[in-house]
Amino acid sequence: MVSNPHQPLRRRTGGARSGAASPAEVGPGGASAPALQALVREIELLPGIGRKTAERLAYHVLRMPAEDAMRLARAIRDVKENLRHCKTCFSIAEREECSICEDATRDATTICVVEEPRDLYAIEATAAYRGRYHVLLGAFAPLDGVAPSDLTIDALLARIGAGGVKEVILAMNPNFEGDGTALYLREKLKAFPGLRITRIARGVPSGSHLEHVSRAIVSDALEGRREMGD
Repeated sequence: MVSNPHQPLRRRTGGARSGAASPAEVGPGGASAPALQALVREIELLPGIGRKTAERLAYHVLRMPAEDAMRLARAIRDVKENLRHCKTCFSIAEREECSICEDATRDATTICVVEEPRDLYAIEATAAYRGRYHVLLGAFAPLDGVAPSDLTIDALLARIGAGGVKEVILAMNPNFEGDGTALYLREKLKAFPGLRITRIARGVPSGSHLEHVSRAIVSDALEGRREMGD
C-alpha cells in the first residue's frame, strides 16, 4: 500500500534507532534526494555545524509536521525581510530605530559601545544599565582584514559630536581584537574635551565573550568600569 505523499514523514517508533535514517533514505554524501542534499548543504554553512549534525537536522526537518516546518521557514524569511539595523545605534530593529533608541526614559548622556547586537542583549539582561548603546558590528581585526572603516565608528563619532554625551563605556570583548578596538576608540574619543571614557572592569574573563558570561559578572563589570588612561 502506497502512503499518502502529502503525509509528513515522522520518526519510527520501533525497529531502527530513533532518528536514524534507513538505507533507502541515505545515498552518497548522506542524502539521496537533491532537495534533501541542498538542505544539508545549507545547514552545514551555519557556524558550529558539521556534516553529521547537518544531516541529522535535515532529517529532523523532513520528519516534522508540515505546519511546523513551514513555521520555521516563515520565521527565517521574516528575519531576513523584516529586520534591519537601527539607524542610530546599529542594533537590530524592526523599524528605523530600535526600541531602546525610541525609549525617552533612557539616559542619552551615556553610550555603551559593544561589538555585536548579542553583546547588547547580554548587558540588557542584567537590568543594570539604563543608558544608550552603539553597536560597532564587529571588532578591529587586521589579520582578518577588518579595518576601522569597516565598523560603525564614524557614526559613533558623529553621535558624540552632536553633543549631549558625557560618558562612553567601551564594552568590547576582553580579547585581542576587543582590546585593540578599545585602544583605537580611546584615541579617537580624546578629540572630545570633557568626555569621560571608561572600560568595563576585568571581572569578565580574558578571552571570553559577553554573551557567554553570567548576568551577575556582566553587571559587576559595568558597575566597576574604570577610566581609560594613556
